[in-house]
Amino acid sequence: METVAPAMDLVLGASACCLACVFTNPLEVVKTRLQLQGELQARGTYPRHYRGLMASIVAVARADGLCGLQKGLAAGLLYQGLMNGVRFYCYSLACQAGLSQQPGGTVVAGAVAGALGAIVGSPAYLVKTQLQAQTVAAMAVGHQHHHQSVLGALETIWRQQGLAGLWRGVGGAVPRVMVGSAAQLATFASAKAWVQEKQWLPEDSWLVALAGGMISSIAVVAVMTPFDVVSTRLYNQPVDGAGRGQLYGGLADCLVKIWRQEGPLALYKGLGPAYLRLGPHTILSMLFWDELRKLARRGQHQST
Repeated sequence: METVAPAMDLVLGASACCLACVFTNPLEVVKTRLQLQGELQARGTYPRHYRGLMASIVAVARADGLCGLQKGLAAGLLYQGLMNGVRFYCYSLACQAGLSQQPGGTVVAGAVAGALGAIVGSPAYLVKTQLQAQTVAAMAVGHQHHHQSVLGALETIWRQQGLAGLWRGVGGAVPRVMVGSAAQLATFASAKAWVQEKQWLPEDSWLVALAGGMISSIAVVAVMTPFDVVSTRLYNQPVDGAGRGQLYGGLADCLVKIWRQEGPLALYKGLGPAYLRLGPHTILSMLFWDELRKLARRGQHQST
């Protein structure tokens, strides 16, 4: 993959993912509600307010209005900017250092870059999850935190739980983004190169990046969804006075409790919306990133 300066990749990666977030945030709201529905309850023992993608979109719109489909957008944009800016910057550095040329290098670089991005963006993802879970009492799933805004949520968490409270749940976010980032960055680069090799499409066409993103999205959803469910649960759970989670002690505890009390398929709750969210988000992010990088390279060539 042709490279641009890491600082430029930071800006381009953050911008591309923020653009994608605007389009896919409604699916993120639906996915969050589905993943929290029936928390630690056996199937068939709880009311199902959200059933499938289209019915869930209608349910959210009825309960919260059309604007409810963009709940948590500001926090989502903040998260995408922070997490993906760091992720693409670190990945670009690794590529410049030649790591991507080593066996398995793209996977390692993608995983490490994703982990660093997840740590930086964790407070924003925490607030995003809690805001998207909020709704009227009759349609509520999961714990309701009653935040009024992104800044209000950050202030409340800081005041009640201290600085560490803003990073509560990061233990679930890091493996989530590590596996997703490794799958996305590694498969996108490989898939794009494969499509170019086959010469089915013009080499510089945006359709090459689109095809690479479509292939990449399948791998991302397959490996990321269980960690996504766990991450949503850890971020949204209520806490005690000491800031400890009242439902889960951490990543392993959450996985075990979901498996035992809800069954293994619960780790793929919201899979449909997750794919329809992650798929377009992956495609749009990688497409925007790839096209922006082309523009940046052209600008560099013209300046020289």
